[in-house]
Amino acid sequence: MTAAVDGFDRWIRHEFVDFNTELEEAYFSARSEVLFGRPELEKIKRAIMLDGAELIARITEDGGIPADEKERYRLLGAVGFYLGACRRHEAGGPENPDAERLSAAWSLANILGSSLGVAPRFVFAHQSLHNPSVRDSYRTFTSLEDERVFITYNGLAVLAYQRAAGALRRIPTMGVSNPMATYLFEDARAALDDVLRFNRTLSENLDVDRFFFNIRPYFKPYQVGGIEYRGANAGDFAAVNEIDLLLGLCKARDPFYQNLLAEKYAYVPPEDQVLLRTIVVAESLLDRFLSEAETGPVTPRFRLNAELFLAICRAHGAAYAYHHHKLVKPFLEAPAKAAPKERLSDMTASGPPLEMVIRGLGYLSDLRAARDRPGVVSARASLGRLRELLSAADA
Repeated sequence: MTAAVDGFDRWIRHEFVDFNTELEEAYFSARSEVLFGRPELEKIKRAIMLDGAELIARITEDGGIPADEKERYRLLGAVGFYLGACRRHEAGGPENPDAERLSAAWSLANILGSSLGVAPRFVFAHQSLHNPSVRDSYRTFTSLEDERVFITYNGLAVLAYQRAAGALRRIPTMGVSNPMATYLFEDARAALDDVLRFNRTLSENLDVDRFFFNIRPYFKPYQVGGIEYRGANAGDFAAVNEIDLLLGLCKARDPFYQNLLAEKYAYVPPEDQVLLRTIVVAESLLDRFLSEAETGPVTPRFRLNAELFLAICRAHGAAYAYHHHKLVKPFLEAPAKAAPKERLSDMTASGPPLEMVIRGLGYLSDLRAARDRPGVVSARASLGRLRELLSAADA
């Protein structure tokens, strides 16, 4: 790490956090997403923009772009924190005479993003799994406890999803009725139970108003140069999609799901892009279970593993349904109803109107829960067929 990169990192961890926290406390007291026209707050916004711009300019002037890919990815996240905060406080707009100060950050973000093959903005990976902790403290926008709760428990859920995906990923090469696959099925089930547990803890400990007023706005889309990139999303990892497709609950040939994968590709870490490319051509475990059950006897090991597989499908659907109904709806949809109309157009991280985003997430929830409804053809029938074959073997 060069001196310039190190100096920027120290600023992000200290002064930057203090600036944002002071602004957030003022916004929260006013129950407003952002405030304008107050000199003491405008001074802080300008300090964020100008101080950060100066430190980033030193990095580019020193030619301090790291050769190591992981260091470049972490630096992209730090630059993204800065740009995300400028967007959150609505500093640097076209009418702002200091807006050109963002050009150095845009340039560095584009260079880093291009070298890595990712979107040139911060994503949730930069807040969680690619966020080095120094003396028990990782990078945050603020010192608010609710932000740490949000990042920590979403990050733990990501780790649990990755644990489940890693276990399921190893099963195809050994076969679904392999006795060693039993251990992997059990591990995947336990990991998905952890996802639900972490989501429950998040729901119980995160304050709705703090999230809506002080955390959500940092996840908005923002521009890098003249191009707008959608906001950060805690689901921007390959693991949950690996689980969808390996279980057979979602299909890579489904246009809805194809669009979902294509849209998120640039927002996942580089190592996850490899996993997304691989999983779209993999045969699902559901298809493997059906093929084996329809062509041969149902052995005790096959039955045990099939029952574990069905339990995993239920656990995956339950974890995501809880997330949709206990986190998305109460923490985003419900408070948005009281927001000023002029704020509804940029309410979500993904860009489209809130009702469209909620509708898409509801569709995805039904797929993952294997729940049929008008316009949704899920894996319900195929899972039912597997249950029938297991029952027929008992007759």
